Amino acid sequence: MKYALVLFSGGLDSTTALYWATNRYERVNALTLDYGQRHRIEVQFSQKIAKNLNIPLKILQIDLQQIGGSSLTDPVRPLPPLDRSVSDENGPPSTYVPFRNGIFFALATAWADVHGHTEIVCGFHVLDSPDYPDTRREFVEAMEGAINLGSMAAYGKTRINIQAPFLDMDKAEIIKSGLALGADYSYSISCYSGAEIPCMECASCRMRQQAWERVGIADPLILRLEKEGKL
Repeated sequence: MKYALVLFSGGLDSTTALYWATNRYERVNALTLDYGQRHRIEVQFSQKIAKNLNIPLKILQIDLQQIGGSSLTDPVRPLPPLDRSVSDENGPPSTYVPFRNGIFFALATAWADVHGHTEIVCGFHVLDSPDYPDTRREFVEAMEGAINLGSMAAYGKTRINIQAPFLDMDKAEIIKSGLALGADYSYSISCYSGAEIPCMECASCRMRQQAWERVGIADPLILRLEKEGKL
């Protein structure tokens, strides 16, 4: 029986990944990382989404603020405007958290080793997101090789596969895939500012807004907030 562990932030992409996994695996667990991000409200809402789907969720706490180097973990560093949210010759945008996805894969692998997961599912994509080096296909494939060399798979146990089904999709395509699976995005949080009500100014908010416009329907998060009188 294939047992999937979903890296689940509570954002649009990982919410789609969670629904994708529930439609393919007999058993699904979710793993959320509370790493000192300024938008850690996503941790709270990841719990709500997982509860609504009746999926067991584990939250692991690590402190990447100790490392710094990112506007997502250092509240003193300002978030970049949309036109500065992509890589240039000097490197990735300030919202890149150094080797975050590598750290996440390492922790997910340790959890999988202990609890018998055979698949790690993530919602990574690069087409219309800031060009982080740790979301690329080459990185994902290299990490899959590394985790099987450094885990119980090296002793003949079942290999751990990394599933990244959205790598070559843009955000609008990911949303459409999720809607086809019945995904509820009304509690998914994307904003980097750290509040439930999106700021509509950070790169993540703008990309989310543009994606829903391309899909052609209103963002369920905004509809929920309006219904609850928060907007």
